[in-house]
Amino acid sequence: MTHPIATAPAPLPEDDPFRYGWRYVRRPTPDDPDHLEQVPLTLENVLHPEVGDFIVHSDRHETDRMYLTAVLRARLEPHGQAIVLSDVRVAWDVPDLRPHGPDVMVIPGLRERRDWSTFDVAEEGVRPALIIEITSPETRENDVVRKVAHYARAGVAQYVIVDNLGRRGERQLRLLDYRLVGDGYRLQPPDARGWVHLEVAGLWLGVEGDHVVCYTDNGTAFGDYATVVQQAAEAEARARAAEEQAQREAAARAEAEALARAAAEQARAAEEQAQREAAARAALEARLRELETELRRLQGLV
Repeated sequence: MTHPIATAPAPLPEDDPFRYGWRYVRRPTPDDPDHLEQVPLTLENVLHPEVGDFIVHSDRHETDRMYLTAVLRARLEPHGQAIVLSDVRVAWDVPDLRPHGPDVMVIPGLRERRDWSTFDVAEEGVRPALIIEITSPETRENDVVRKVAHYARAGVAQYVIVDNLGRRGERQLRLLDYRLVGDGYRLQPPDARGWVHLEVAGLWLGVEGDHVVCYTDNGTAFGDYATVVQQAAEAEARARAAEEQAQREAAARAEAEALARAAAEQARAAEEQAQREAAARAALEARLRELETELRRLQGLV
Protein backbone atom coordinates (compact mmCIF):
# COMPACT_ATOMS: atom_id res chain seq x y z
CA MET A 1 0.00 0.00 0.00
CA THR A 2 1.30 3.46 -0.88
CA HIS A 3 1.12 6.07 1.87
CA PRO A 4 1.67 9.80 1.34
CA ILE A 5 3.97 11.69 3.63
CA ALA A 6 1.99 13.95 5.92
CA THR A 7 3.48 17.41 6.08
CA ALA A 8 3.21 19.35 9.32
CA PRO A 9 -0.11 21.21 9.66
CA ALA A 10 -0.42 24.87 10.48
CA PRO A 11 -0.03 25.65 14.20
CA LEU A 12 -3.20 24.96 16.11
CA PRO A 13 -4.76 27.26 18.70
CA GLU A 14 -4.03 24.87 21.54
CA ASP A 15 -5.94 27.03 23.98
CA ASP A 16 -9.18 26.41 22.03
CA PRO A 17 -10.55 23.02 23.12
CA PHE A 18 -13.29 23.19 20.44
CA ARG A 19 -10.97 23.70 17.47
CA TYR A 20 -11.99 20.33 15.93
CA GLY A 21 -15.67 20.64 16.83
CA TRP A 22 -18.01 19.42 19.55
CA ARG A 23 -20.82 17.12 20.54
CA TYR A 24 -23.51 17.34 23.20
CA VAL A 25 -23.47 14.64 25.84
CA ARG A 26 -26.33 14.02 28.28
CA ARG A 27 -25.02 14.56 31.79
CA PRO A 28 -27.87 14.93 34.30
CA THR A 29 -27.58 17.41 37.14
CA PRO A 30 -29.68 17.61 40.32
CA ASP A 31 -31.66 20.45 38.75
CA ASP A 32 -31.86 19.14 35.19
CA PRO A 33 -32.04 15.39 34.49
CA ASP A 34 -31.83 16.11 30.73
CA HIS A 35 -28.85 18.45 30.94
CA LEU A 36 -26.63 18.42 27.81
CA GLU A 37 -22.98 19.35 28.12
CA GLN A 38 -20.96 20.61 25.15
CA VAL A 39 -17.88 18.40 24.88
CA PRO A 40 -14.94 19.16 22.55
CA LEU A 41 -14.04 16.64 19.86
CA THR A 42 -10.66 14.99 19.58
CA LEU A 43 -8.86 14.14 16.33
CA GLU A 44 -9.98 10.54 16.88
CA ASN A 45 -13.59 11.71 17.22
CA VAL A 46 -13.31 13.52 13.88
CA LEU A 47 -11.97 10.34 12.27
CA HIS A 48 -14.82 8.24 13.68
CA PRO A 49 -17.73 10.65 14.24
CA GLU A 50 -21.02 10.02 15.97
CA VAL A 51 -24.40 11.20 14.68
CA GLY A 52 -24.91 14.80 15.76
CA ASP A 53 -21.23 15.77 15.98
CA PHE A 54 -20.40 19.27 14.76
CA ILE A 55 -17.04 19.27 12.98
CA VAL A 56 -15.47 22.62 12.19
CA HIS A 57 -14.76 23.33 8.50
CA SER A 58 -13.76 26.44 6.61
CA ASP A 59 -16.09 28.29 4.25
CA ARG A 60 -14.05 27.25 1.19
CA HIS A 61 -14.08 23.63 2.33
CA GLU A 62 -17.88 23.72 2.54
CA THR A 63 -18.24 25.44 -0.84
CA ASP A 64 -16.14 22.73 -2.51
CA ARG A 65 -18.04 19.97 -0.71
CA MET A 66 -21.42 21.35 -1.78
CA TYR A 67 -20.17 21.89 -5.35
CA LEU A 68 -18.89 18.31 -5.69
CA THR A 69 -22.08 16.93 -4.19
CA ALA A 70 -24.29 18.96 -6.53
CA VAL A 71 -22.29 18.02 -9.65
CA LEU A 72 -22.22 14.31 -8.84
CA ARG A 73 -25.91 14.24 -7.95
CA ALA A 74 -26.84 16.03 -11.17
CA ARG A 75 -24.65 13.63 -13.12
CA LEU A 76 -25.71 10.32 -11.55
CA GLU A 77 -29.01 10.48 -9.72
CA PRO A 78 -31.56 11.48 -12.42
CA HIS A 79 -30.87 8.23 -14.30
CA GLY A 80 -30.68 6.05 -11.19
CA GLN A 81 -26.98 5.26 -11.58
CA ALA A 82 -26.00 5.99 -7.99
CA ILE A 83 -26.84 7.91 -4.82
CA VAL A 84 -24.48 10.69 -3.68
CA LEU A 85 -24.25 11.40 0.05
CA SER A 86 -22.46 14.24 1.79
CA ASP A 87 -21.45 14.47 5.45
CA VAL A 88 -23.34 11.24 6.17
CA ARG A 89 -21.82 8.71 8.55
CA VAL A 90 -21.00 5.33 6.99
CA ALA A 91 -20.84 2.10 9.01
CA TRP A 92 -18.73 -0.61 7.40
CA ASP A 93 -19.17 -4.37 7.24
CA VAL A 94 -15.52 -4.93 8.13
CA PRO A 95 -14.66 -6.25 11.61
CA ASP A 96 -13.02 -3.67 13.89
CA LEU A 97 -13.39 -0.86 11.33
CA ARG A 98 -15.31 1.93 13.00
CA PRO A 99 -17.63 4.34 11.09
CA HIS A 100 -16.38 7.39 9.17
CA GLY A 101 -18.01 10.60 7.97
CA PRO A 102 -16.77 11.26 4.40
CA ASP A 103 -17.20 14.65 2.78
CA VAL A 104 -18.68 13.04 -0.36
CA MET A 105 -19.39 9.43 -1.25
CA VAL A 106 -20.92 7.86 -4.35
CA ILE A 107 -22.86 4.61 -3.91
CA PRO A 108 -23.85 2.72 -7.09
CA GLY A 109 -26.66 0.20 -6.99
CA LEU A 110 -29.17 2.46 -5.24
CA ARG A 111 -31.97 4.31 -7.04
CA GLU A 112 -33.94 5.81 -4.16
CA ARG A 113 -32.65 8.22 -1.55
CA ARG A 114 -33.56 7.73 2.10
CA ASP A 115 -33.01 10.07 5.02
CA TRP A 116 -29.85 8.37 6.23
CA SER A 117 -27.96 9.70 9.22
CA THR A 118 -25.78 6.58 9.08
CA PHE A 119 -25.42 4.53 5.90
CA ASP A 120 -25.03 0.91 6.99
CA VAL A 121 -23.13 -1.05 4.34
CA ALA A 122 -24.12 -4.45 5.72
CA GLU A 123 -27.80 -3.51 5.92
CA GLU A 124 -27.95 -1.87 2.47
CA GLY A 125 -25.89 -4.52 0.71
CA VAL A 126 -23.83 -2.00 -1.29
CA ARG A 127 -20.77 0.11 -0.55
CA PRO A 128 -19.35 3.42 -1.81
CA ALA A 129 -17.35 3.12 -5.04
CA LEU A 130 -15.92 6.63 -4.68
CA ILE A 131 -15.10 8.74 -1.63
CA ILE A 132 -13.79 12.30 -1.83
CA GLU A 133 -12.26 14.00 1.20
CA ILE A 134 -11.27 17.68 1.38
CA THR A 135 -8.49 18.21 3.88
CA SER A 136 -8.30 20.88 6.53
CA PRO A 137 -4.92 21.75 8.08
CA GLU A 138 -6.09 20.81 11.59
CA THR A 139 -7.31 17.32 10.65
CA ARG A 140 -5.29 16.60 7.53
CA GLU A 141 -3.50 13.57 8.99
CA ASN A 142 -6.80 11.71 9.23
CA ASP A 143 -7.48 12.11 5.49
CA VAL A 144 -4.02 11.61 3.98
CA VAL A 145 -2.77 8.82 6.24
CA ARG A 146 -5.32 7.01 8.37
CA LYS A 147 -8.24 6.98 5.94
CA VAL A 148 -6.02 5.70 3.15
CA ALA A 149 -5.62 2.51 5.16
CA HIS A 150 -9.21 2.45 6.39
CA TYR A 151 -10.96 2.99 3.05
CA ALA A 152 -8.78 0.32 1.42
CA ARG A 153 -9.88 -2.13 4.11
CA ALA A 154 -13.49 -1.08 3.47
CA GLY A 155 -13.13 -1.95 -0.23
CA VAL A 156 -13.74 1.55 -1.65
CA ALA A 157 -12.63 1.34 -5.29
CA GLN A 158 -11.43 4.97 -5.60
CA TYR A 159 -10.45 7.43 -2.89
CA VAL A 160 -9.69 10.99 -4.01
CA ILE A 161 -8.23 13.58 -1.66
CA VAL A 162 -8.51 17.31 -2.32
CA ASP A 163 -5.43 18.14 -0.28
CA ASN A 164 -4.91 21.67 0.99
CA LEU A 165 -1.20 22.38 1.51
CA GLY A 166 -1.70 26.10 2.07
CA ARG A 167 -0.69 28.09 5.11
CA ARG A 168 -2.09 31.10 6.96
CA GLY A 169 -5.53 30.87 5.42
CA GLU A 170 -4.33 30.60 1.81
CA ARG A 171 -5.38 27.48 -0.07
CA GLN A 172 -2.95 25.52 -2.21
CA LEU A 173 -4.64 22.42 -3.55
CA ARG A 174 -3.42 19.19 -5.05
CA LEU A 175 -5.31 16.02 -5.92
CA LEU A 176 -4.39 12.54 -4.68
CA ASP A 177 -6.01 9.64 -6.53
CA TYR A 178 -5.96 6.24 -4.85
CA ARG A 179 -7.20 3.15 -6.72
CA LEU A 180 -7.86 -0.18 -5.06
CA VAL A 181 -5.53 -2.89 -6.32
CA GLY A 182 -6.01 -6.18 -4.50
CA ASP A 183 -6.48 -5.32 -0.85
CA GLY A 184 -4.51 -2.05 -0.91
CA TYR A 185 -4.42 1.34 -2.59
CA ARG A 186 -2.07 2.44 -5.33
CA LEU A 187 -1.53 6.16 -5.83
CA GLN A 188 -2.21 7.12 -9.44
CA PRO A 189 -0.62 10.18 -11.06
CA PRO A 190 -2.96 12.83 -12.50
CA ASP A 191 -2.99 13.37 -16.25
CA ALA A 192 -0.95 16.02 -18.05
CA ARG A 193 -3.50 18.68 -17.05
CA GLY A 194 -3.30 17.70 -13.40
CA TRP A 195 -6.80 16.22 -13.57
CA VAL A 196 -8.09 13.04 -11.93
CA HIS A 197 -10.73 10.83 -13.54
CA LEU A 198 -13.72 9.99 -11.31
CA GLU A 199 -14.44 6.56 -12.75
CA VAL A 200 -17.92 5.92 -11.40
CA ALA A 201 -19.17 9.33 -12.59
CA GLY A 202 -17.36 9.54 -15.93
CA LEU A 203 -16.06 13.01 -14.97
CA TRP A 204 -12.71 14.70 -14.54
CA LEU A 205 -11.71 16.63 -11.43
CA GLY A 206 -9.21 19.47 -11.56
CA VAL A 207 -8.04 22.48 -9.59
CA GLU A 208 -8.49 26.09 -10.60
CA GLY A 209 -6.99 28.62 -8.21
CA ASP A 210 -8.22 27.79 -4.72
CA HIS A 211 -11.14 25.54 -5.68
CA VAL A 212 -11.98 22.33 -7.51
CA VAL A 213 -13.79 22.07 -10.85
CA CYS A 214 -15.44 19.09 -12.57
CA TYR A 215 -15.14 18.61 -16.33
CA THR A 216 -16.76 16.43 -18.95
CA ASP A 217 -14.66 14.27 -21.28
CA ASN A 218 -14.55 17.08 -23.84
CA GLY A 219 -13.18 19.52 -21.24
CA THR A 220 -16.40 21.43 -20.54
CA ALA A 221 -16.41 22.72 -16.97
CA PHE A 222 -19.37 22.52 -14.64
CA GLY A 223 -20.24 25.90 -13.12
CA ASP A 224 -20.03 27.01 -9.53
CA TYR A 225 -22.24 25.61 -6.79
CA ALA A 226 -25.14 27.99 -7.41
CA THR A 227 -25.07 27.32 -11.15
CA VAL A 228 -24.93 23.57 -10.68
CA VAL A 229 -27.80 23.64 -8.21
CA GLN A 230 -29.85 25.75 -10.62
CA GLN A 231 -29.02 23.43 -13.52
CA ALA A 232 -29.91 20.40 -11.41
CA ALA A 233 -33.21 22.03 -10.40
CA GLU A 234 -33.97 22.86 -14.03
CA ALA A 235 -33.11 19.30 -15.11
CA GLU A 236 -35.34 17.93 -12.35
CA ALA A 237 -38.14 20.29 -13.42
CA ARG A 238 -37.74 19.17 -17.04
CA ALA A 239 -37.77 15.53 -16.00
CA ARG A 240 -40.85 16.13 -13.83
CA ALA A 241 -42.61 17.98 -16.69
CA ALA A 242 -41.73 15.16 -19.10
CA GLU A 243 -43.05 12.60 -16.65
CA GLU A 244 -46.27 14.56 -16.15
CA GLN A 245 -46.66 14.91 -19.94
CA ALA A 246 -46.09 11.18 -20.32
CA GLN A 247 -48.71 10.52 -17.65
CA ARG A 248 -51.17 12.83 -19.42
CA GLU A 249 -50.50 11.10 -22.73
CA ALA A 250 -50.90 7.70 -21.09
CA ALA A 251 -54.18 8.83 -19.52
CA ALA A 252 -55.37 10.16 -22.89
CA ARG A 253 -54.42 6.89 -24.57
CA ALA A 254 -56.20 4.92 -21.87
CA GLU A 255 -59.31 7.09 -22.27
CA ALA A 256 -59.21 6.73 -26.06
CA GLU A 257 -58.78 2.97 -25.74
CA ALA A 258 -61.69 2.83 -23.28
CA LEU A 259 -63.86 4.84 -25.69
CA ALA A 260 -62.81 2.60 -28.56
CA ARG A 261 -63.63 -0.50 -26.52
CA ALA A 262 -67.03 0.99 -25.58
CA ALA A 263 -67.74 1.86 -29.24
CA ALA A 264 -66.72 -1.64 -30.32
CA GLU A 265 -68.95 -3.13 -27.64
CA GLN A 266 -71.83 -0.96 -28.78
CA ALA A 267 -71.19 -2.01 -32.38
CA ARG A 268 -71.14 -5.67 -31.39
CA ALA A 269 -74.35 -5.23 -29.39
CA ALA A 270 -76.01 -3.46 -32.34
CA GLU A 271 -74.87 -6.19 -34.72
CA GLU A 272 -76.17 -8.89 -32.41
CA GLN A 273 -79.48 -7.00 -32.09
CA ALA A 274 -79.69 -6.68 -35.87
CA GLN A 275 -79.02 -10.41 -36.23
CA ARG A 276 -81.72 -11.21 -33.69
CA GLU A 277 -84.19 -8.90 -35.47
CA ALA A 278 -83.31 -10.41 -38.86
CA ALA A 279 -83.80 -13.90 -37.44
CA ALA A 280 -87.15 -12.84 -35.96
CA ARG A 281 -88.26 -11.35 -39.29
CA ALA A 282 -87.22 -14.49 -41.14
CA ALA A 283 -89.14 -16.64 -38.66
CA LEU A 284 -92.20 -14.40 -38.94
CA GLU A 285 -92.08 -14.45 -42.73
CA ALA A 286 -91.79 -18.23 -42.70
CA ARG A 287 -94.78 -18.47 -40.35
CA LEU A 288 -96.81 -16.14 -42.57
CA ARG A 289 -96.01 -18.31 -45.57
CA GLU A 290 -97.14 -21.37 -43.62
CA LEU A 291 -100.41 -19.66 -42.66
CA GLU A 292 -101.02 -18.54 -46.26
CA THR A 293 -100.46 -22.07 -47.48
CA GLU A 294 -102.84 -23.44 -44.83
CA LEU A 295 -105.50 -20.81 -45.70
CA ARG A 296 -105.33 -21.62 -49.40
CA ARG A 297 -105.62 -25.31 -48.60
CA LEU A 298 -108.73 -24.69 -46.52
CA GLN A 299 -110.15 -22.64 -49.34
CA GLY A 300 -109.53 -25.52 -51.72
CA LEU A 301 -107.15 -23.52 -53.72
CA VAL A 302 -104.37 -26.03 -53.35
